[in-house]
Formats: sequence, structure tokens, C-alpha cells
Amino acid sequence: MAIYPTSDTDRRVPHPKLKKIVAEIFVRCNMSERDADLLAETLVHADLRGIHSHGVLRVPEYVRHLTTGGVNPAGRPFVASIHGSAIVVDGGNSMGQIGGTYAMREVIKTARSTGVAFAAVRGSNHCGAMEWYTLLATQENMIGVAGTNALPTMAPWGGLDKIVGINPLSVAIPAQEKGPLVLDFAFGATAHGKIRVYHQKGIPIPDGWAFDMNGRPTTDAEAALGGLIQPIGRHKGVGLGMVVGILSTLLSGAAYGTELGNMLDGPKAGRDGHFFLAINIATFEEVEGFKRRVDKIVREVHGSRRADGVDRVLVPGELEASFERAYATEGIPLAATTINDIADQAERLTVDASTLFV
Repeated sequence: MAIYPTSDTDRRVPHPKLKKIVAEIFVRCNMSERDADLLAETLVHADLRGIHSHGVLRVPEYVRHLTTGGVNPAGRPFVASIHGSAIVVDGGNSMGQIGGTYAMREVIKTARSTGVAFAAVRGSNHCGAMEWYTLLATQENMIGVAGTNALPTMAPWGGLDKIVGINPLSVAIPAQEKGPLVLDFAFGATAHGKIRVYHQKGIPIPDGWAFDMNGRPTTDAEAALGGLIQPIGRHKGVGLGMVVGILSTLLSGAAYGTELGNMLDGPKAGRDGHFFLAINIATFEEVEGFKRRVDKIVREVHGSRRADGVDRVLVPGELEASFERAYATEGIPLAATTINDIADQAERLTVDASTLFV
């Protein structure tokens, strides 16, 4: 669940205004208007759903990737090979959201006739929040599954070397009345971007999120950024992270783990990998009947007896959907640092961002 601390300096920004400014920044980085609009939409979508670690906080980082970091702003993804429903997509060193969206649409298209389709992606870069892709599948009455490789931020259980990524996984399942059930999480106790949000606001991180560089538990955000993310479930989280990393890279020839780079020097452009899977429900079951059964499962969870102090029991994706409804009308709450960082990039690239401060 995406819950972040608030600060007195946070400011609410209407999402259409935010998307327009961010898209213009990416156009000034030599992206096409279409690609810039898509990239901006994925970031604002993450913020709308409360996933600020993968939202517009990333704008300065992405500008660096596009201008001096070796990512091709005009890169075009393409199908490198296809055998039945097994697809290899080369991202063409485009931003990960460009290649990832292309690959997800390819598996959706293929699964319409084959029932199930899987794409392994290479030649890519950081691709943002994984639920963006799996939700595309639910719009077509399909189950979406997506995973990605990440820079190593964890150590093997009992070790101290940063050699395993938290490598997130998303699964989205359509429902009839309740909205899609959306699982999207990494196999670390948190994401590096979430620690950055706490660091921006000068707030200690929760217990159990991170180790310092010597493997000692810490709540200091700065020490955590230089240390290790704790895995969920101890050795189980490390193992699951390794598996998702392998599925995301070895099937396409992308870079796994330390092959991709490190948090100090950053990733090697065009070496990242992901995977995308679409399951066409109609191939297996009558769609509306399947979705009614998902609704029943959700109602069963909602009807569970609650522990003391718990107002409501939620299913995966429900909290994010509530944020999306609220932020769409009230504006997205952004840290002052994030707004200032976007304004700095806009000024450097001669984009008018004055409306961010209105």
C-alpha cells in the first residue's frame, strides 16, 4: 500500500496542469510529443494513485537519462522475435515506459488469439510503476502480470553486498463491480524511491525498512539510502526478487543485477529488462462469471472481522483507487522539493512552470 508522510510544505497540484508541464519538459529533451505525453502520463498516473516513489519525483532523473545519460529520446521499440505467443521486444534504448507500454500492448494483441502471451524485453531503461502495464490488460478483460529488473539494493540474506534488486511484480485482475484487484509491490520492505520521499521531508523511515551499510537496522533515511533495503520475509524476499529479476532479463539477454549498474553510478543505458504477460480470461472461462467471482472474493475480504483499531479491510489496489478518486478532484499532494526540482528543470529547458506555484 502506498502511504507516505505529509508535510506542512506539501502543495496540491491539479493533475492536468502537472502532466502538461512534465510533458513539455520531456519534449525539450528531444522526445516526440506522443512519447513525451505517454511518459508524463505514466508518472502523473503513479502520483494520482499515491505511488509518489514512481511519480514526478523522477523528472530530474529522467531528464538526466535523456540528455546526458545515454538514453535515446527518439528510441523506437520493436519486436525482435516472435514464436507463437512468446515475444522478445527490444526497447531500442527508449525510456522504459515507451518500450514497456509497447510490449504490454503486443502481448494483449497476441493473447486475443492465443489465450496467453508473454513478452521478454531488453534494450530498455527504468519503466516506472508496474501497475501501469497490468491495468492495461484489465481494460481488455485480461489478467495482466508484469515484472522488472532493478538496480541492486538488497544483499543476499546474511550477506552485506548489494547484489540483488527488489525487482517488483504486478498482477491486475479485472472485476465486475469492485474495480480491478491490483497487486504491485517489490520484494524489499520498501522501494528506494519511497526512502527518497522520506529523505526529502526530513522524516525518519519506519522500522524494518532498511539496514545501514554495515547491515544494522536503521530508521535514518540518509543512512538507508547509502545502505541496504531489507527484504520482505527475510530469505524469501531475496529469493522472489532473484526469480523476478531472472524472468525480466535472462529470457531476452538484458542485464541482470550488477550487470545493469549500481546505485552510486546509476544504470547502464539501454541494458534494463522487463517481462509482460497477458491472460485472456475468455479463453478459460465466461468473462462476466469470472468477474462476479472476483467481486465475491472482494466482498468476503470486506466482510472479515476486523482487529481492534482497524476501520476497514482492503484488497490490493483499493487504497490506490481511493487516492486516485480524491486526487483527481483535490489535486495531487507533492513535496515542496519535488515541485522545486520540476521548476528547476523547466527553467533550464525554457518551459513555463509558473502555474505550479499558483
